[in-house]
Amino acid sequence: MEHLRKLHKTNAISMEESSFNLLLQTIGYKKWNVYAKAPFGGPLQVVEYLGRYTHKVAITHHRVLEVTQNTITFRYKDYHHGNKVKEMTLALQEFTRRFEQHILPKGFVKIRSYGFLKNHNKRKRLNELRLKMKLPPPPPRVRIPVHVRMLEKYGKDITRCPKCEKGTMVLMETIRPYYDYRLSNHSGRESLEGLNINQSP
Repeated sequence: MEHLRKLHKTNAISMEESSFNLLLQTIGYKKWNVYAKAPFGGPLQVVEYLGRYTHKVAITHHRVLEVTQNTITFRYKDYHHGNKVKEMTLALQEFTRRFEQHILPKGFVKIRSYGFLKNHNKRKRLNELRLKMKLPPPPPRVRIPVHVRMLEKYGKDITRCPKCEKGTMVLMETIRPYYDYRLSNHSGRESLEGLNINQSP
């Protein structure tokens, strides 16, 4: 509060006097209820607690019981009635609305690393640390093909023919869409004036 007054006095905060006083009144007389939980038992308990939240979505697959054209039925735990497991059926629009509340805004992440684990030049920094600590280099990255990931995550084999579901599809060639670079000027905006464009690739 004192710092805000100083900023306003030096015109670092551009607000009318009446609006600024109303702001100070609103936040200055707000009642706060502080609730501090008992500390965790140790680092292992902290990691176990955080692990349940950092690597999962709003609702896991095994809780979804039925999906129809208009509704979704799922299991949930009712903490107000002795942690009883109950079922709930919601319309698709309401389920989507609730699910979207768990999507982080742009620029926010669940886990943010600092120090030697921060993203900028992370690989170079870790390699330097390994050299100084005389540690072996990390194992090479294992690149898992897309069709294997789809099979593991969704149980869908995208290499199977969608018609007969027996034959195997093989990617022979990727055909890029034709693009005439004469359409773009230096500013990146497209201009068609004065160009005789041949549309054949």
